[in-house]
Amino acid sequence: MMSSKTQTLEVTSPSSQSVIFYLLCAGFVVNGIVISLIGPLLPMFEAKWGLSDSRAGLFLFVQFSGSFVGVLASSALISSRGFKPAITLGITLLGLGFALLNAPTFVLALAASGIYGLGYGFATPGTNLWVGESYGARRASALSIMNLAWGAGAIASSPLAMLAMRTSHITLLLYVVGAFAAALAMVLLAMPFGKPPHEEKSASESANQKLAGTGLAALLGILFFVYVGTEVGTSSWAPAHAQRGMAWSTNTWALAPMFFFAGLLGGRGAAAAILLHLKEVTVAVAGLLLAATGETIFLAGHSLVTLFGGAFLAGLGLASIFPILIAWLSKWYGTRARKVGGVMFALAALGSAFVPPLVGVVSRYSGSLRIGLLVPLAGCAVMLAVIAVLRPGTRV
Repeated sequence: MMSSKTQTLEVTSPSSQSVIFYLLCAGFVVNGIVISLIGPLLPMFEAKWGLSDSRAGLFLFVQFSGSFVGVLASSALISSRGFKPAITLGITLLGLGFALLNAPTFVLALAASGIYGLGYGFATPGTNLWVGESYGARRASALSIMNLAWGAGAIASSPLAMLAMRTSHITLLLYVVGAFAAALAMVLLAMPFGKPPHEEKSASESANQKLAGTGLAALLGILFFVYVGTEVGTSSWAPAHAQRGMAWSTNTWALAPMFFFAGLLGGRGAAAAILLHLKEVTVAVAGLLLAATGETIFLAGHSLVTLFGGAFLAGLGLASIFPILIAWLSKWYGTRARKVGGVMFALAALGSAFVPPLVGVVSRYSGSLRIGLLVPLAGCAVMLAVIAVLRPGTRV
């Protein structure tokens, strides 16, 4: 019996596709380093320019506002020119903005964060969509490897920042990563990306998609917005909170995001096996409860164990949420997930742009970053409430 879906053959040869995939993995390692390094650098920038938490939060606002613009622009660019221009432009902007981050003035540094944020918005959706469409039935495995590469870069950002600050080589680190990104973009520009497989919608899939309406999209959009805002809000402010949470003889506090991302990375590996035996909604609710516990321990922590342990638990609890949201998007919208997914990526970028700076604003007006970190804790509560309204277990 023939499948109800038809596929056109992809133009890219299997060998070229594999080379492109591994190059994109390298790009995602760079992506993870670039987008995560700002957290460990915030305390340094606050001291350098005498910034308050709310003004330091502008780095996160500008960075992820740039990513929002990049997501919107990449959608149009991919539709008209394919994946290669969006991905190579994104990686180039990531490297350029990152190389300029340690600028002599606050305004120029903000502009640099906007440049690499724009690059993040171009590169991230384009890479995910190319992998998802190019690997067919193996897309879940390929995307897992790709996101592990991003996690590796995010984890590496903390020790790299700590070492660079100790040796006063911040600018050198930024230049090296920026140059590697530029070289990677040049190599990718010469690769034959080809066209990914295109699947036609079956009649049964069309009938199922009628169940997915505007209300469902709105609730799913809230989850994307709040989840990414909660993740970035926690990881970005973790170093500053750890620094103030106890007395340190060195700058080991800069490792706090590493423990968060270690929990995130390890949890995603474990979630792949757990989801084979438990319902997605069960894993999501349990994960959010664990994340809320970790957030509480972290924001109340005054020791190395509670600060780093709380950050790890928060990452571990949040680990399964984003993959589950992507799974629900694909399940409920089928081939329409490409268009609806563009909106969800944009909302995720907005969450990144608004929630982390909100932590800084609350910190400034309350006089305590500890109180500001109640914002991502509240994000866990909001997601639990939305899932209760959404009732994913009752949907096809």
